[in-house]
Amino acid sequence: MKKILVIQQKMIGDVLVSTILCETLCKAYPNVQVDYLIYENTKAVISENNGNYNIIPFKNEYRESKWALIKFALSLKKENYDVIIDAYSKLESWIIVGLSNAKTKISFKKSFPGFLYTHLIDRHLEPQTNLGLVIEHRLKLLEPLHINKELYVTHPKIVVTENENLQAQNLLKKHHINKNKPIVMMNVVGSSPNKTYPTQHMAQIIDFVAQNDVQILLNYTPNQLSIAKEIYEACKNDTKSKIYFDAVAGSLRGLLALLNQCTFIIGNDGGTMNMAKALNKPTFIIFSPWIEKIAWSTFEDGKKHISVHLNDYKPDLFKNKTLKQIKKENNLLYNLFLPSFFTNLLTHFILHNLIDDYSEK
Repeated sequence: MKKILVIQQKMIGDVLVSTILCETLCKAYPNVQVDYLIYENTKAVISENNGNYNIIPFKNEYRESKWALIKFALSLKKENYDVIIDAYSKLESWIIVGLSNAKTKISFKKSFPGFLYTHLIDRHLEPQTNLGLVIEHRLKLLEPLHINKELYVTHPKIVVTENENLQAQNLLKKHHINKNKPIVMMNVVGSSPNKTYPTQHMAQIIDFVAQNDVQILLNYTPNQLSIAKEIYEACKNDTKSKIYFDAVAGSLRGLLALLNQCTFIIGNDGGTMNMAKALNKPTFIIFSPWIEKIAWSTFEDGKKHISVHLNDYKPDLFKNKTLKQIKKENNLLYNLFLPSFFTNLLTHFILHNLIDDYSEK
């Protein structure tokens, strides 16, 4: 075996999770070329990881033009991969797999197009460890290769350079934020409206966090500025005095470095939370009603990583409902997900991780 291709188009969380496949393959086959195919706009998150695998960017033009996609797939065919692991399994990857002459083609079991693959993997429904389903499922993709499980890499990681950390520290100094005092990042806006905790509820959470002796950063992108301002304005005046609203990163790498300076991160589920976990930062995640917590609640231990979902508190609201129905009712359900449901758990998280942070200094 000379070459392996791992395919993981999708967003940052998925790209981070599937790095464990590349890392494991590099450990198991140190003399084999491992290539990692990901969307171009997600490359920055792992660009400094110094892995032994190569990153192949899937450009936007391949998504916009089927002819460009086919030409790209044909160029990959010339690489003569021995093994392809397709963790994406959608039309884009089907074309790449279908045109490839790889002898081993692995993906998850779906009704279509199973004939493209030599090995189809079933996904179990209940997590067997605190790694979480999404990680357990990825590792199952390695089973047809019969790799010694002692070689498995189970935790995604992100490397932040010394210069990036220094730039983040300078940003904190610019905004008069004390690095020696707890810094909390609030992930106040989700990647989409249906993954964003309601404004008034989020403001209450920030008010609750601000009862502690902390400095608060709000994570938002330029196109989320108006929502972030709404949340800020809904906070109490005492809380506002602890929020450094303009202390934001100007890039994805900048965000990683800023996260690396934080004591812990609280807020909406999404890429930011997955990045925080890869940086070994404590996380408290509020899941949207339509997201399956069981899949993405990785490394849950009741201390360093905790997540909450409306279904934890009001399971009757979800009984006999399809995902389509839940999505349709998402806004209504989100509004019913009151902060008071989980403030005791949030208190436990904050106190535990503030104590741990101080004990390390």
